[in-house]
Amino acid sequence: MTTLRPLPEIPAHIHTILQRLHSASLVQEASITRDDYDSHSRDDLMRDKFIALDEDKSQYIYQLCRAINATQVIEAGTSFGVSTIYWALAVTANIKAGGGNGKGRVIATENEPTKAEKARQHWQECGEEVSGVIELREGDLLETLKEDVRDVDLLVLDIWTPMALPTLKLVQPHLRHGAIILADNTVKAAENYKEYLEYVWGPESGFITTTLPFNGGLEMSVYLPK
Repeated sequence: MTTLRPLPEIPAHIHTILQRLHSASLVQEASITRDDYDSHSRDDLMRDKFIALDEDKSQYIYQLCRAINATQVIEAGTSFGVSTIYWALAVTANIKAGGGNGKGRVIATENEPTKAEKARQHWQECGEEVSGVIELREGDLLETLKEDVRDVDLLVLDIWTPMALPTLKLVQPHLRHGAIILADNTVKAAENYKEYLEYVWGPESGFITTTLPFNGGLEMSVYLPK
């Protein structure tokens, strides 16, 4: 794993937790073989896997959250809740920077109950500054995101690729002007993202977009409708 300098705003005990979880995720990913993919369905194979967003991507998106003063974040595809910790810390920091009187939340989505339970454990381990701003919605995100979504500052898409475009279209009416959308592995899985990329690149979509040169690619789109 690439060694990154700790983000100075992240408390030491949470940094230690994140390092442990990122390391466990990398070890787990390295142990998956081609035979595993061939002999298991995708859901069965991934049911107990971290599939955590890379640490450098997580740090980058944390800084984006701070830069745009994000207080309403949606994470589509929470898994074990590792990257969610970053978004929660950023939202908490933004609330504090505004005097501590504002409200903010990270809406996290997860379809697998055992993963949702693991995520909750990790957030509780971090403490109130993380767990206190996360709203976990379990089940089919195309259902759970239908209500009580508004003024979204940032949307992270780290899900099964066929779900990316439907999720974006569902949330799009609730994006604020200038909201940022990030989709992971858009170079590595470019063929599976074909419809999604055609949509965000389209001149009438309201997005301006660029592919960032992280491992596997990270598509960053800014919502600027006319």
